Amino acid sequence: MTKPSQKPACPNFSSGPCAKRPGYDVKNLNTQVLGRSHRSKLGKDRLKLCIDLQREILGIPDDYLLGIVPGSDTGAFEMAMWTMLGQRPVDMVAWESFGSGWITDAVKQLKLENCRSFEAGYGKIVDFNEVNFDNDVCFTWNGTTSGVKVPNADFIPADRKGLTFCDATSAVFAMDMDWKKLDVVTYSWQKVLGGEGGHGVLILSPRAVERLQKFTPARPLPKIFRLVSKGELIAGIFTGETINTPSMLAVEDAIDALQWGKTVDLKARSQANLNALASWVAKTDWVDFLAESEDIRSNTSVCLKFTAPQVAGLSDDAQQAFVKNFTKTLEAEAVAYDIGGYRDAPPGIRIWCGATVETADVVALTAWLEYAYEQGVAGLVQAA
Repeated sequence: MTKPSQKPACPNFSSGPCAKRPGYDVKNLNTQVLGRSHRSKLGKDRLKLCIDLQREILGIPDDYLLGIVPGSDTGAFEMAMWTMLGQRPVDMVAWESFGSGWITDAVKQLKLENCRSFEAGYGKIVDFNEVNFDNDVCFTWNGTTSGVKVPNADFIPADRKGLTFCDATSAVFAMDMDWKKLDVVTYSWQKVLGGEGGHGVLILSPRAVERLQKFTPARPLPKIFRLVSKGELIAGIFTGETINTPSMLAVEDAIDALQWGKTVDLKARSQANLNALASWVAKTDWVDFLAESEDIRSNTSVCLKFTAPQVAGLSDDAQQAFVKNFTKTLEAEAVAYDIGGYRDAPPGIRIWCGATVETADVVALTAWLEYAYEQGVAGLVQAA
């Protein structure tokens, strides 16, 4: 197959950290705060601006709190689990690697009693009818490593007794979030916003705040996890007074992405990228979505599997080797970087389609996917 003539203008299709916004230039960041204390008026003003922009774009209810915390999405979700779980039974729900990690933490680290686990394989999703929302429920809105998302929040009852804990890191800004069904939401800037890593965001409903103020877990809490002092919520965390020293450069980077996000439809951009990829998949006989049905198909972390017998019939190790050579071909041509499937996922590729990716680049990429596949199959024939 002849090499395609057109390459994506931006070859960054990694699922985290993700592509920077179109037109991004680090020279355009406001650097006035750099070298200043994050406790200065200027520092706190910039942190609060970052918080306010997120609230505005996401449409966070007025009675919900949003704060910047350490440790990316992982730190934010761990903070929520360690500070709030244990008051009532817990249902842990997972259908990919990160959700499974939260189950491990709940069972082996927190050693929670009355903890049930519900898991589905890659490409599938759990039956939420089996989940008891009188319990606390922890789940991932979009499985970054499986390309499977919840279709909506209809499965969550409005009159639930437990709290819902949602890891939304590769969903928020790109998917509709029913905030009134969610009590604790976490994410990081490095996904749909294309921001820098290291900082997490924690969103709390009034019910979650009440839990923090009335429930004291029977476990020691590291300083960076503490959200309460003397029985009262540390309110400053949600106005720009961070628990530890943040990178103000990362904050300015996030502000830049958010200000751009106000000028575009982030959800529509992500959906357009998925639609372009779906059109190509529909007419290609050697590839398919890992997600088993369209209603649970992610429009950000799009996971694809090889279905042609030449590849699908190989052993897992041989398929992984095929994927490695496939991605090497694309990287050598500076066409697509970092699109191999997650290490624990079935052999395949993962293409980030979040809002910072241009649809024209997704379209250009598809021709190169055809080229890399033909090269890979030719290599299998030669080896045989």
